[in-house]
Amino acid sequence: MTRRLEIHPENPQRRQIRQVAESLRAGELIVYPTDSCYAFGCAVGDKASMEAIRRLRQAGPGHNFTLVCRDLSELSVYARVDNAAYRMLKAYTPGPYTFILEATREVPRRLMVPKRRTIGLRIPDHRVVQALLEEYGEPLMSCTLMLPELEEPPVEPYDLQDRLKGRVAVIIDSGFCRNVPTTVLDLTPPVPEVRRLGGGAYPLA
Repeated sequence: MTRRLEIHPENPQRRQIRQVAESLRAGELIVYPTDSCYAFGCAVGDKASMEAIRRLRQAGPGHNFTLVCRDLSELSVYARVDNAAYRMLKAYTPGPYTFILEATREVPRRLMVPKRRTIGLRIPDHRVVQALLEEYGEPLMSCTLMLPELEEPPVEPYDLQDRLKGRVAVIIDSGFCRNVPTTVLDLTPPVPEVRRLGGGAYPLA
């Protein structure tokens, strides 16, 4: 059974947020809004949910997932952050950015980019996500909600219940959501590299 919970985008209701966190603790798959688009989310390292997302997206085994964190302190548990990377992260979080960093041993091996041992992490600027992460107490394993029958991620959740009925546990309905991909910044080289230009205002010059 798929539950659709209407949660206010600016003033998230604590009771509904608590219900979503309980679903995550139970190993269930959710849909939630971010500052870039709607996304799938589940517990870090949950292999069953990870495979469910791949089936929904018809993605191959090499598809990359992102860890969505509450703040820099939590992010640093899962990634090695030197002084230069910390300054970059502090300047651009929270916001619509995904940062590629070297993963620590806290990251399950199957989430890392093969051979490079890197992981994508981000801290969204969205009150629903922040409230959920605070209540849940751990990062989310996440992936953009893109379905093979759609040309782009949905900006309204009203039709998702029919498409995802019985395939996810909870759909958070916070109304309209942007459809702009995150800017992906690789912080592992000596000079940060833009892997994808999306939302935000990262200076390229």
